[in-house]
Amino acid sequence: QVQLVESGGGLVQAGDSLRLSCAASGRTFSNYAMGWFRQAPGKEREFVAALSWIGARTFFADSMKGRFTISRDVTKNTVYLQMNSLTPEDTAVYYCATTRAPYASSTDYRSSSNWDYWGQGTQVTVSS
Repeated sequence: QVQLVESGGGLVQAGDSLRLSCAASGRTFSNYAMGWFRQAPGKEREFVAALSWIGARTFFADSMKGRFTISRDVTKNTVYLQMNSLTPEDTAVYYCATTRAPYASSTDYRSSSNWDYWGQGTQVTVSS
């Protein structure tokens, strides 16, 4: 049984940084891609970032490039999302996801339907 548990969300001010964590269990995740999505109230779930297991390539949504980084600690089965220069528009529930599919393009990672397992989400609120 695959389980993903996010943590690290909270209330911060605009311009602050925050690091989210996603602890995975139930499998050996060294050959799984890991990703982050977010969903703001009244909006669809949107892609944030992904880290492939082939070549450890990273992919980001355009609005996150240069502000967010994604990394993983294979020994801890944990993936991280470092978020800098946060704005109120970053307020959302952030979800961790994983898939074993060997996607090669950002287009594949951007679709939420292409991910197999999801966490329960962690709330990030950025005040102005």
